[in-house]
Amino acid sequence: MSTTKKIAGAVLAAALGVTTLGACGGGDTKDKPSGTSDAPKSKTVTLVSHDSFNVTDTVLKEFEQTSGYTVKVLKSGDAGTALNQEILTKGSPRGDVFFGVDNTLLSRALDNGIFTPYEAKGLAEVKPEYVLDREHRVTPVDSGDICVNYDKAYFADKKIAPPQTLDDLIKPEYKNLLVTENAATSSPGLGFLLASVGKYGEEGWKDYWAKLKANGVEVVDGWEQAYNERFSGSAGGKKAKGDRPLVVSYASSPPVEVLYGEPQPAEAPTGVSTGTCFRQIEFAGLLKGAKNEEGGKALLDFLISKKFQEDMPLQMFVNPVTKDAALPELFTKHGVVIEKPENVTPENIAKNREQWVKAWTSTVVK
Repeated sequence: MSTTKKIAGAVLAAALGVTTLGACGGGDTKDKPSGTSDAPKSKTVTLVSHDSFNVTDTVLKEFEQTSGYTVKVLKSGDAGTALNQEILTKGSPRGDVFFGVDNTLLSRALDNGIFTPYEAKGLAEVKPEYVLDREHRVTPVDSGDICVNYDKAYFADKKIAPPQTLDDLIKPEYKNLLVTENAATSSPGLGFLLASVGKYGEEGWKDYWAKLKANGVEVVDGWEQAYNERFSGSAGGKKAKGDRPLVVSYASSPPVEVLYGEPQPAEAPTGVSTGTCFRQIEFAGLLKGAKNEEGGKALLDFLISKKFQEDMPLQMFVNPVTKDAALPELFTKHGVVIEKPENVTPENIAKNREQWVKAWTSTVVK
């Protein structure tokens, strides 16, 4: 979901790559007077996050009432910025739990040793494919798929089948139709680069991008410009007279177009090219040196509880990771399930990310 994401103020942000600011949490924080130790009796637990974290007030207040803890949310920019701040303050963290490190940045977090292992209650309900750290330094919280979206009306008018795979995008009929984000400056842009690495391997992905460039791909700095200005299928793109009917966005973008459509359409105006996707998984972890470890553990338990997992899709437009969490009707009716997203291991990403981005820049931008 790093994406970052990724929708009307704080909600649109999570699924669609927009960052917002705004504190979540019910009631006043119960900080102790200056000079008084917070640990281990503090009743405030602090969640450090990227800007896109959101939760329904009633759901958060129920946790606070049940647990006895008051939650303070400290938002710290996009996922990469927030993580870098925690690495710099390793051992003396700004909070108790960090949320928002995804599989593109996971190895960086683990290699820097910023988390204390904790096996969250309810982890058995998390689907095994999302548990990437067997030492339980991080707990999976959500997933989201970066995919090419298409403007249904454009392809219907032109009587052209929309592309469905990465291979399709380099065909002549899709020349000058795709806009993507810069892999060096954008989470979805990086995810789309990783989709090509997963599909074509180390030997083939650069050749693929050379062909994509020859086929007229447009590169912009970030998701907001790509989706809300250049893409002809979004509400924002229509207002901006965007002329690109293909855009790199998220599999959850079509339900968002329905939810915030004025008037609300019976069918999503955009579709998803299901063979172009890379899956992001977001994690949370107990920060090493946390002042309130017990509160942090309780908060991690809450993040994978059924209550939070079922609230999350309409708050952050990402998918739950637990087996028992049901998706809202908006997702089941207007969304798509990506059965086989491309995959690159966190270790491989950590080892090669910088050189991949440099090679991509040389191939596509320069």
